[in-house]
Amino acid sequence: MSAPQAVGFIGLGNIGGPMARHLLDWPGGLVVRDLSEDATAPFAQDGATVAGSAQEVAERASVVSVMVLDDAQVRHVVADLLETAGPGTVIAVHSTIHADTAVELAGRAAESGVGLLDAPVSGGFMGAHAARIAVMVGGSEEALEVARGPFSRFADLIVHCGDVGSGTRMKLARNLMHFVAFTAAGEAMRLAGEAGLDVADLGKVVRHSDAVTGGPGAIMVRNEAGPMGPDDPMRGPFEHTRTLGEKDLTLALELGSELGVDLPLGHLALARLASELGL
Repeated sequence: MSAPQAVGFIGLGNIGGPMARHLLDWPGGLVVRDLSEDATAPFAQDGATVAGSAQEVAERASVVSVMVLDDAQVRHVVADLLETAGPGTVIAVHSTIHADTAVELAGRAAESGVGLLDAPVSGGFMGAHAARIAVMVGGSEEALEVARGPFSRFADLIVHCGDVGSGTRMKLARNLMHFVAFTAAGEAMRLAGEAGLDVADLGKVVRHSDAVTGGPGAIMVRNEAGPMGPDDPMRGPFEHTRTLGEKDLTLALELGSELGVDLPLGHLALARLASELGL
């Protein structure tokens, strides 16, 4: 049985750094690369190899995680990796990029016998530190199996979404909800503030109840979007949710009107709640 090979990690920022730290005890060793010496120094102190280039990472590692800023940086790093990566190497792009970029780069990688996964993550800084990242993977089963061991060090949920590009598309859908919810939180905070309430206390209540109920994700239990059939087993619970939601949204919008607070997302939610629930 061959000895385990090293894994590589490029991009040791706020999320990449904590993710990579869970690989420090990887049996074959960890090779890291970042333009900041401040980022790489702690890894060197803890036994990782600091590479002078992406090409060096690919020479040493069989699986290379990439967590850089944007499409341009991902293209640059992947091009460098492909100069030296041997057949069977797997490059995992954790950055959130365009799905078409991932598909294009996977095609280039395949010409060298290299597997490329688009594997964006969810869970943020906190999840990265706690090894509770969710990884949404697009790519072949074979490439995922090669990368699954390293992924399991920093992730407690690995979802194979389909072909290359599908991981990125799932991340974009997930973050659509995330940032729309942030915007809705702003509306709620303005309403609470104008009503003379402590906005910080509202935050405590929201975090507490979402931790119990699962927040918006609690309704994401169906296998498809769109209208429910009359015999759908979830129809009863969702009808109940609609009744409560429309009542509470109406009351909140009435309060906003009384206080002169504009709540555009609240009005849109009232208009579309039923249809988005599939009713």
